[in-house]
Amino acid sequence: MAPRSPGRRRGALEQEVLACLATAGRPLTPGEVRTELGDQLAYTTIMTTLSRLHAKGAVSRLPAARGFAYELSGGPAAAEASMTAHRMLQLLRGGQDRAGVLSRFVADLSAEDEELLTALLAEEHRPSPGDRDDQ
Repeated sequence: MAPRSPGRRRGALEQEVLACLATAGRPLTPGEVRTELGDQLAYTTIMTTLSRLHAKGAVSRLPAARGFAYELSGGPAAAEASMTAHRMLQLLRGGQDRAGVLSRFVADLSAEDEELLTALLAEEHRPSPGDRDDQ
């Protein structure tokens, strides 16, 4: 892992890039992101950050010239949700006792969050309109 710039907290660059894309309101190339952030970072640093954000589902990319332009996936709230979900999955995958972690997580949810999780899980397991049981 590359060392962090002095004075920059962990994840700060990702947040700056997300804010830049949100402000632009249109897809930006890595060069445009770099310019918007003040040209003080290396192009490769911006590229790496955008690639990581793409892997986390926070941004989508579109073909542009010989590379890509990046935009928020579904707006700022959706991008933040993707980042949080990615962190949660990393923590879950890194542990030894997945059942214990999930059990504790569910036990600590508020009643409203538990209802929301139950509804989301039920929705995920609902057959899609094209699925048929008699096949």
